[in-house]
Amino acid sequence: MLVTFQSTAAPDVVMLRDLAQYLLGLVGKRLDTRGVILHDELPVAIRRLEAAISDDQKAELALELLQYSRDRSKASGGGLSQRAWPFLAMMREARKHNADIIWGL
Repeated sequence: MLVTFQSTAAPDVVMLRDLAQYLLGLVGKRLDTRGVILHDELPVAIRRLEAAISDDQKAELALELLQYSRDRSKASGGGLSQRAWPFLAMMREARKHNADIIWGL
């Protein structure tokens, strides 16, 4: 199932339900039938997602240092930063324009 995130400040972001649920959990929200990240919640949500991406990148580097091949990580579909980038970009634009982000299933 797909989830569509919408904001007046950015193009829609569409992602699979599992990824949407994971990303929303990282920023302190739940994936309900409908939801919103209010513009005043965005600074904290952005910091949380950026921290999770940073932690993920550190973990990937540690795996590489332990001699895991890069091909293995590429086969998994990319890291968190690649999958979360469109949502993070939307949140940044919404913050700049004092806009909310809404979603519905």
